Amino acid sequence: MDFFEYIAKNDYKNVLHYFGEISKIPRGSLDNKKISDYLVDFAKKEGLDYIQDEFLNVIIYKPASTGYEDHQAVILQGHMDMVCVKSEDSDHDFTKDSLKLFVDKDEIYADRTTLGGDNGIAVAYMMALLSDSSIMHPALEIVITTDEEIGMNGAIGLNPSLFSGKRMLNLDSEEEGVCWCSCAGGMGVDAVLMLGRDQMEGEVLELTISGLSGGHSGADIHKKKPNATLLMARILSELKESEDFHLISLCGGEKGNAIPVKAVAEIISATKPDRVKERITELFKKHKHRLENSEPELEMSISSQMNRTANAVAQKDFDRLINALLIAPNGAQTMSGVIPGLVETSLNLGIFKTTEKEAEFHYSLRSSVVEDLIDLRKRLERIFTLLGGQSQYNDRYPAWEYKENSVMQELYKKLYHDIYNVKADVTAIHAGLECGIFAEKLNDIDIISIGPNMKSIHTFNERLDAASSIRVYQFIEKMLEKL
Repeated sequence: MDFFEYIAKNDYKNVLHYFGEISKIPRGSLDNKKISDYLVDFAKKEGLDYIQDEFLNVIIYKPASTGYEDHQAVILQGHMDMVCVKSEDSDHDFTKDSLKLFVDKDEIYADRTTLGGDNGIAVAYMMALLSDSSIMHPALEIVITTDEEIGMNGAIGLNPSLFSGKRMLNLDSEEEGVCWCSCAGGMGVDAVLMLGRDQMEGEVLELTISGLSGGHSGADIHKKKPNATLLMARILSELKESEDFHLISLCGGEKGNAIPVKAVAEIISATKPDRVKERITELFKKHKHRLENSEPELEMSISSQMNRTANAVAQKDFDRLINALLIAPNGAQTMSGVIPGLVETSLNLGIFKTTEKEAEFHYSLRSSVVEDLIDLRKRLERIFTLLGGQSQYNDRYPAWEYKENSVMQELYKKLYHDIYNVKADVTAIHAGLECGIFAEKLNDIDIISIGPNMKSIHTFNERLDAASSIRVYQFIEKMLEKL
């Protein structure tokens, strides 16, 4: 069903309407100007004070309702940028095209692209709250940050003096009924191996792995989803055991915080190319069979190009490259001893590519234990040093530690039980949230994070539950009335 046809009958206080409106505006990470200006214009139309800072963060202030003037101000927070991923057959241009939205059984989705429910629904919630004069609430300090998906750059750049509130509701969660009260810290690690090249002539073959389910490199890392880049590296390593070929190029992954769903390699075979193709086919068949239950959409293909001369990676450097890919740790490393099922420390090779002169690795590291995060970074450093490469870390962000005696947690649990007559789930998440940055900037702030049901975020199969989105918004209304 068309999205706008659906919301004509199923919206509540314009929550879904606003989600549809911001979905018309390109808002990928590093492309924040248009959506930031839109939010400024919205604040002006509502007659509200606002600040747009140098990072394009937007803070909008709404005065307290009558009778709430002496209540503590409440900060509500989400981010405006989205991960931009599309299917291979999509011609969508994230820099200029509106998302095409549809609904199937209350699930909102986009036409072969990410939906941006993460974190567009938070923006829609805050716009609805700002435009509604009927609800009762303390003074609201609405903050919508930029570039959360690529390092939380907007939140890092925020001036803490812009806020008076000591209670905060983050709206960047993805499961209704689950309240997050702690999250992992993290950092990126970029590593490089220099590559020598030898000119070779032969038949060029292109190998493609696609259709993996992927997912978020924090929230989904415990599911042990295959990483397309590492699967390709394994196949190339197995191929090298019996066949003579040279690597021209290899790339995989599009986003640092997403588990890669596609990888492409170009190889050249100077002798016996038919035998090489036969062995590749055997290896593809073996791995498709191995993964057929967990990855039913996995596709592996090989295509031949004409004979030509190519600058192939020198054999010794190919060995170093494959060793780096297959020896370096990846995925969940340790589990929490306190919260069952919670990953404590992990890393994900989100982006890998070869250039003419080097191989580039981009890892996303996460841990709720600072010492373990540093140790994991040092492990990567040692590996790349031993292999003759270099590495450096960047985009470090703090963990959000659990707060004892939290007013926000206790109110959430009581209100949830009163409404639904079930015990609320208050827990931690392995993904990084901007809550850690706010907790570091604003001393003694009391934060919880909630949100509606979403699935397959950061993939073109992303879904946002519309009915859940409405229920969570109604819960937010009730919570504000109690604060």
